[in-house]
Amino acid sequence: MRMAGFRVALMMIGVIISPCVHGKEFSDHKEIEVERLLKRLNKHALISIKSEDGDIIDCVPIHSQPAFDHPLLKNYTIQMRPSFIPESTSTYTKKKTKATQTWHKNGRCPKNTVSIRRIMKEDILRSNSIESFGKKTTSSIPEDNPSKNHEYAIMNAMQGTYFGTNFIVNMWKPEVQVPDEFSLAQTWLVSGAGTTRNTIEAGFQVYPRIYGDTNLRLFVYWTADGYQGTGCYNNVCPGFVQRSNSITVGGVFTTVSQYDGDQAELSMLIWKDGENWWLKVGEELVGYWPGQLFNSLGNGATIVQWGGEIVNRETDGKHTATDMGSGHFANEGYKKASYFRNLMTIDQTNTLREPQGISPLTGHDNCYNIKAGDVGTSWGVNFFYGGPGQNERCP
Repeated sequence: MRMAGFRVALMMIGVIISPCVHGKEFSDHKEIEVERLLKRLNKHALISIKSEDGDIIDCVPIHSQPAFDHPLLKNYTIQMRPSFIPESTSTYTKKKTKATQTWHKNGRCPKNTVSIRRIMKEDILRSNSIESFGKKTTSSIPEDNPSKNHEYAIMNAMQGTYFGTNFIVNMWKPEVQVPDEFSLAQTWLVSGAGTTRNTIEAGFQVYPRIYGDTNLRLFVYWTADGYQGTGCYNNVCPGFVQRSNSITVGGVFTTVSQYDGDQAELSMLIWKDGENWWLKVGEELVGYWPGQLFNSLGNGATIVQWGGEIVNRETDGKHTATDMGSGHFANEGYKKASYFRNLMTIDQTNTLREPQGISPLTGHDNCYNIKAGDVGTSWGVNFFYGGPGQNERCP
């Protein structure tokens, strides 16, 4: 009897201890995986710059950047400059804007390096999983039946064949209700459908889960399979080739618009040069998406869109109070509502032209809306958009 009781006691102890041991093993395994990912993402830097916003910017030799870990970019010859930059046929003159990020206050990266935001352990641990770090978890292009929890206020160009876009976007710092929501202003260049959908995306976002704060940041994104497995934000997977040593994808902009006050804006240009799709922000050539990443964008985009997107997690069963843009509705107009202006698309002759017949798409106009701007002005094709989310008409 004593022996039997002793065995039972041992079994009970085993039951109690086992989950703890397995939990530690799982924790240790995750720790190893996180460290391995950090080692792969954060390349050796010639110098590192600590920014007042908490970021560390690593000045990485241009040929050592994460993009070249992609299997299709092995022994790859980097395109140092585009062969051409599209010129506008518009009679409107545009004020040239220089992009300035917060980390510039504390230093600059030397020539032949690129400025890359260092990924921290905490960045990865905030993600739902190591595998989903830096990725969109659902399809995220504006459609007639958008993904659950995603809301849009965007303008569509007519269906056609496009080789880029140029525009000026108004910069705000929208308030985001919970860390797992985001608010952004961007452009989408899209081709294909379903699991063969290709997208190139760029703009400005506030996204606490990815960055750990509520700062406004430049972002890029891409997918070659409808967000199934390929692509990611910024440099967190191989793909986007950074060229700039002064503008960082994922970097913070501290100069933002003030309600009924000074307005901050930046121009953005994306265009196809040979096989590659280049990105220019302000007057800076930031980098490009290599053509090798895609399977249908080589023939041009069939969809071009501009506008705002938010995620609505419906906390406590209510619509989110996350702002889109300035957090004010489109009808409030200049200095109060967010805007895109001087919208252009690039045709097969590499000429910038005003898009004809743009059409709006929104989900819940009482939460976020959109309004076409006046025509025949120096703003060219333009629109206002945005909203506060939860309000008495958007419960």
